[in-house]
Amino acid sequence: MNELPAEPLSRRDRQRADTVREIKETARTVLVEQGVDGLALRAVARQMGMTAPALYRYFDSREDLVEHVVADLYDELTDVLEAVRDAADPPSPGYQLLLVARAFRRWATTHHAEFGLLFGSAAERVIEPGKLHGDGERPPQVAGRRFGGVFAELVGRIYLEQGFPVPDEDDLDPALRDQLQAWCAKLPVALPLGVMSVFLSCWIRLYGMVCMEVFGHLRFALDDAEPMFEAELRALGVVLDVAGEYRPPAT
Repeated sequence: MNELPAEPLSRRDRQRADTVREIKETARTVLVEQGVDGLALRAVARQMGMTAPALYRYFDSREDLVEHVVADLYDELTDVLEAVRDAADPPSPGYQLLLVARAFRRWATTHHAEFGLLFGSAAERVIEPGKLHGDGERPPQVAGRRFGGVFAELVGRIYLEQGFPVPDEDDLDPALRDQLQAWCAKLPVALPLGVMSVFLSCWIRLYGMVCMEVFGHLRFALDDAEPMFEAELRALGVVLDVAGEYRPPAT
């Protein structure tokens, strides 16, 4: 059966969608200029030439607005990563992971305020942690899972297509094994706990390196963190048995 074409939005609905988009874009500008503590509905309304009460017709609260800004930022970052992944030549998961990791660092180091909202503690000053993370259906949770899925899918493909060394489940610390089992039970694809342990270890190294650079915690030793980041990528390639996929960054 042929599907009927979607009914076009009314003029009023289009205007509302445009206003919602402008509010979120303005909120992002306020975030970059004033930080999360300055991200108040009154500040957003002032920049838009609106009254703060008028914003409540579009967002229920400051928390509601920040939730949607967080979700949009996750989606923006994920779009960047997926575009880099899909343009990789050759399209092998090891090489794609290398390029995606670099794209993640590049976005992070050029979007400090936005990165802090997503991956620092800034958002938790506005939104309850239970609404930001986990397996719920709130906008940040859905968008966050999509972001994490880019990395998890590539590591999963590496394992399924060629394999890499993983610890035996019986060799995992029981407390770690129990937590991994609970986590893996929520995932759409079943992989051995050893694989997920390796994935988590790799993510901690990659994410930790980027966080330390963005938040200035490597300045005691490094003025330029890129060579150290590349060394970490080569080390992760060894862990995942894709060291041969490494290519130096284009100059």
